[in-house]
Amino acid sequence: MQCPAETPIPEKEIDKLIDWVKRPQVGALGMVYARFNEDGSFKSSVDKFYDQEDLAKWAEVTGAKPGDLICVLSGETNKVRAQLSALRMELATRLGLRDPKVFAPLWVIDFPLLELDEETGHYHAMHHPFTSPKPGQIELLDTHPGDVKANAYDLVLNGNEIGGGSIRIHDKATQAIMLKHLGFSDEDAKAQFGFLMDAFEYGAPPHGGLAFGLDRLVAILGGQETIRDFIAFPKNNSGRDVMIDAPAPIDDHQLKELSLKLNLKS
Repeated sequence: MQCPAETPIPEKEIDKLIDWVKRPQVGALGMVYARFNEDGSFKSSVDKFYDQEDLAKWAEVTGAKPGDLICVLSGETNKVRAQLSALRMELATRLGLRDPKVFAPLWVIDFPLLELDEETGHYHAMHHPFTSPKPGQIELLDTHPGDVKANAYDLVLNGNEIGGGSIRIHDKATQAIMLKHLGFSDEDAKAQFGFLMDAFEYGAPPHGGLAFGLDRLVAILGGQETIRDFIAFPKNNSGRDVMIDAPAPIDDHQLKELSLKLNLKS
């Protein structure tokens, strides 16, 4: 990622930035950086491994110019993408590049249909198993499943998602193909989603929608990044609702009524 700045970021600030990306909320393993100096030379945290010619190639790939700072993260592709996104937003805030008074909406319309679990090698639905693929792409599920785009969309305002939705699958054949590629056998698909597959036989119109996050939108209109002061039932960092004291202990009678048993072992 390329970070432009009118004045070079001090080394101690870069160290703080490295600590920032290693926080559990971001989860990066660390950060490599390379500074593109005004005289055309490079100074990086990996100078003993890469020479000036190597770093010049970094600048070429990233489009960096003299005065820029190149930040590099590594790891699993999807995790690193999320980490780079968080880093990008944080740098934009620190460098004063974000103006809450500017109206900057964005539609995201090219989500992947499936997400690869790099540990298991299996694909999972990026949105949910009932999201339809974009027209003309379902055949790619057999050959290049990772290239199939979802008929889904998010509305982003000033870097924050304020709404999202998708066009649902509305025919049995397409839904069966989707479940197959998600690892469901015919028997499992029938057991878990038979009611839906049977309903499709009677005909279902194309349908979709958009769900807004009203509290997020109101927070943005209020010039804030957090929704804590804009939601009716705020929760703290431990997930506890202090207004209604939830979660609360459950008595034995309630557990028995629901046929549940608590395992108190850590």
